[in-house]
Amino acid sequence: MMRSSTFEMAISPPFRLDLTAWALRRRATNSMDRWEDGHYSRTVVLEDDAFDMVISQIGGGHRPVLQVTLSGPSGADTEAVENAARSLVSKMLGTSVDLRPFYALAEGSDVLRPLAERFLGLKPPRFPTLFEALVNAIACQQVSLDSGIRTLNRFSERFGRRLEGGTGARSFPRPEDLASISEDEIKAVGLSRQKALAIKRIANDGQAIENALAGAEQMSDAEILSYLSTIRGIGRWSAEYVLLRGLGRLDMFPGDDVGARNNLQRLFHLDEKPDYERIKELTSSWRPYQGLVYFHLLLNNLQAKGLV
Repeated sequence: MMRSSTFEMAISPPFRLDLTAWALRRRATNSMDRWEDGHYSRTVVLEDDAFDMVISQIGGGHRPVLQVTLSGPSGADTEAVENAARSLVSKMLGTSVDLRPFYALAEGSDVLRPLAERFLGLKPPRFPTLFEALVNAIACQQVSLDSGIRTLNRFSERFGRRLEGGTGARSFPRPEDLASISEDEIKAVGLSRQKALAIKRIANDGQAIENALAGAEQMSDAEILSYLSTIRGIGRWSAEYVLLRGLGRLDMFPGDDVGARNNLQRLFHLDEKPDYERIKELTSSWRPYQGLVYFHLLLNNLQAKGLV
């Protein structure tokens, strides 16, 4: 049997769920992070059980409020599950991040001001877990984002968990979900053998990776990047991508990101695509919010395609 519970979360303003959800999902083909009729939904694992989670914004302006509905097994501890969900939602949707300093910075910039005004209320999203961030980075290496997300959809459908009697959607797999899964099975979702091997090793080493980054708040970007680069399958772009989308370092603008490079070329009306060093130079004046601008540029591109 299933049981549903609903709770509310007050959010520091300004906040818009639609913008933040789209910055998280990136493409309409993303079957894990879903947006439909003003609701964001995802299947998640809380307290070791699968839950279908639906989030709506019921307050705006100066008093934004999120309404979160969880559907899950009737025997689950409601208080523990809701506490876990609050923590997860806050992390994924950046609800506690105070962006007043960013808006002050944008106000003084002819380049940033129009973006900040157009996407007022965007909070910086993060993947729910470090493992998901690492797998996303590996799956999207050297392929288009559309192709990478389709592969991630198949990965989730093959190895994720779902709520019996629920929507049928699956959660993103956890390291323990891959414990008995072979590299060949991972490869079968559309990954190269090298990528499948890297994901399998990261799953096997999941706890060690978590332990190494347990004190990430006290580590510098350089220290974290140095550690991430020791993980099989994680290069410079992947490490910077994980630092931003997995660990929430808003001063990180992934300099090798093809889409971001194109977005910067359009923003600055450059004749040529900027290289890595030029990107770091162009974004240096946005410190410590280069990564937040990365999300604004992503939304700008999605808006141009009529998705946002």
